[in-house]
Amino acid sequence: MASEEQIEAARNAALDSGSDAVTELVNSGAVDYNEMLAMLAQQYGMEMSSIAGYDIPPEVIAAVKVEYARYYQIIPVSIDDTLLTVAMSDPTDVEKLDTLRYLLGGDVDAIIVPEDEILAALDQYYPEEIEESGSLAKDVDISATDMVIENEEQENNGMDENDETPIIRLVSKIIIDAYKMRASDIHLEPMEKRYRVRYRIDGALREVDGPPKYLQANFTSRVKIMAHLDITEKRIPQDGRIQISVGDKDLDLRVSSIPTVFGESIVMRILDKSSIQLDIPKLGFYADDLEMVSRIINYPDGIFLVTGPTGSGKTTSLYAFLNTINTTARKLITVEDPIEYQLPGVNQVQVDRAVDMTFAAALRSMLRQAPNIIMVGEIRDLETAEIAINAALTGHLVFSTLHTNDAPGAVTRLVDMGVKPFLVATALRAVMAQRLLRRVCKECAEEYTPTAAEKRILGLSDEYLANHKFVKGKGCRHCGYTGYKGRVGIYEIFLITEEIAQLIFANETSGTLRSFARKNGMRSLRDDAIRKAEAGISTLEEVIFVTLRDEN
Repeated sequence: MASEEQIEAARNAALDSGSDAVTELVNSGAVDYNEMLAMLAQQYGMEMSSIAGYDIPPEVIAAVKVEYARYYQIIPVSIDDTLLTVAMSDPTDVEKLDTLRYLLGGDVDAIIVPEDEILAALDQYYPEEIEESGSLAKDVDISATDMVIENEEQENNGMDENDETPIIRLVSKIIIDAYKMRASDIHLEPMEKRYRVRYRIDGALREVDGPPKYLQANFTSRVKIMAHLDITEKRIPQDGRIQISVGDKDLDLRVSSIPTVFGESIVMRILDKSSIQLDIPKLGFYADDLEMVSRIINYPDGIFLVTGPTGSGKTTSLYAFLNTINTTARKLITVEDPIEYQLPGVNQVQVDRAVDMTFAAALRSMLRQAPNIIMVGEIRDLETAEIAINAALTGHLVFSTLHTNDAPGAVTRLVDMGVKPFLVATALRAVMAQRLLRRVCKECAEEYTPTAAEKRILGLSDEYLANHKFVKGKGCRHCGYTGYKGRVGIYEIFLITEEIAQLIFANETSGTLRSFARKNGMRSLRDDAIRKAEAGISTLEEVIFVTLRDEN
């Protein structure tokens, strides 16, 4: 019987040689092959068995793809409810079971079977050669999957061509699952003892099963290769892009990598070109707000700003506005960083700081193109703001975004950049702040009574509650048991009237501007959110969560 020291030595030798601990123990002469298998099986709490002459049902064989069976040298032998039992020849390779559980999406147990029986069964049940594309590759056509990896990249990645195939499958599976679950972002986060995968669905992060920790480096390298990033550089942030097709859907994945204590954290933002909503009424405007927005986007000149945090739908709103007013009689030019979606009939310019193509430089050149309407992805500095304002004052309609909490705050932000108040008052036509509320799942929505806390925070009277009904989702398989499915916009529209222009000219604070606008009929984000909760579109809980900071 081999000692603990011999077993450990065999495992170390296996790592160096690329074989397995079983083979190394036998080669060292420490034990007889069958005796050694029995000993290791007992040590790892596994059953020693034989599959020679055993007829495995076809439905069991079908549970494991040919490429998985041959690559991992396993044979499925039985299925009991959700538990799949496989035969393998190396009981020390517990990491293989972790990987199989992830790949197959269920619980996997193992019995120990001599290697010659495994090889014979593979020839019997999986005679075909491993195909270049399994079912995952049939579902997802990733341009980088067919990429020829140079020798230098393979060495840096620590994998040969055969070793990389399962990683391609795993990364593809994560992307496909995220798309099917309507995720907007994929977060690959290295923790101290695990590799966490989370999807952002309807604005909320949801953790899903991740790959084993030991695959972290291979995962990171694979994604970086697909995004054309430098896999040898792990000290600085990097940004890239992956273009893929899932079925008949074209997707762009914006990839961001940043070094952390336990490795590189990667976020992939999924941009579905076919799902962008370019119809203004479908963005969630009520009739009164829709009429106001329609009037603003048809002004002959001036600036219309959309404000809100990252991920609040600003770009989608601007694209919908441009699509509505895009006619053959008008010339539209945009400058964006990055260009998220391509709009037919619109001249779109990509910012490229490497060649000094900044927002300001692009905007300055765009004015020589004699456009009617201009969209600037974001006003980030004084130079861009001044050029945009000059364009608005010389007969152009300018759309852009700012990162401010509310609509009146955009005025203060421009003044803080260095724009003169009288220029802001003259050029600005309107500001729209927006957020996204999660929609109640229609499949499991049910009426409920608001809690005391909800009534207190929102200031809802008993009389008001007696005349309005509210719903919330109890959770079902259609919404992932969250009670929500999809999102809808809420809006705060700040029109620059003559009175407000005078206040801006006098350099009044955003609080003063907000108070005056509210007294004259401007609805806040919370007002619009409550209207949508009243209509059964969202919940009061969601209203509080999304608008609490804005109201405070």
